[in-house]
Amino acid sequence: MILTVERVALERGGRPVVDDVSFSVAPGSVVALMGPSGAGKSTILRAVAGLDTVLRGRIAVDGRVGMVLQFHHLFAHMPAHQNVWLAPVYVLRQPRADAEGRARELLSGLGVGHRADAFPHELSGGEAQRVAIARALAMDPSLLLMDEPTASLDADRRGELADTLRHLVTRGRAIVIATHDAAFAAACADRVIRIAHGRIVNGDRDAEVS
Repeated sequence: MILTVERVALERGGRPVVDDVSFSVAPGSVVALMGPSGAGKSTILRAVAGLDTVLRGRIAVDGRVGMVLQFHHLFAHMPAHQNVWLAPVYVLRQPRADAEGRARELLSGLGVGHRADAFPHELSGGEAQRVAIARALAMDPSLLLMDEPTASLDADRRGELADTLRHLVTRGRAIVIATHDAAFAAACADRVIRIAHGRIVNGDRDAEVS
């Protein structure tokens, strides 16, 4: 399994926000965590990414994690390609020429190669989303986390994104999405795990994807 979550609980301000959540994710799969705002699905993603501290339970990831946040958070003063190659150069210590070449390949593969030199304020919501995905993929994660990825997309762009995500897992990568978009989840996910009040409510205590 690329991801194993076992009986995880988290609190915020002394209040339980996730309670006794268990599921696992296999390579080559897309899993959607679905639920209304405040259900705990984004908190689970943040815990997997190491951004929130687990109170109880265990999270195990086989490989590196990449995360695409809901509002992208691209560096406004940098063009798209620099947003993508920055972390590989300064975190992974890759040669800049190699990282720049890889950044342009990723942008091209995601259909925004022609926007490589554009700044974030010049990008549409869908283009910014794809640049953010390229930035995450540049770190070569085995697990990609996406928080409400369709929030800024129209219906056509949602369909394109679903197709893109299905393509991204063909090389053994896994993707976990937090979403309230049922149509999008149906279009791209192998398994939907429903979350309410911080717990899994779709009848599976351990929702395993194989």
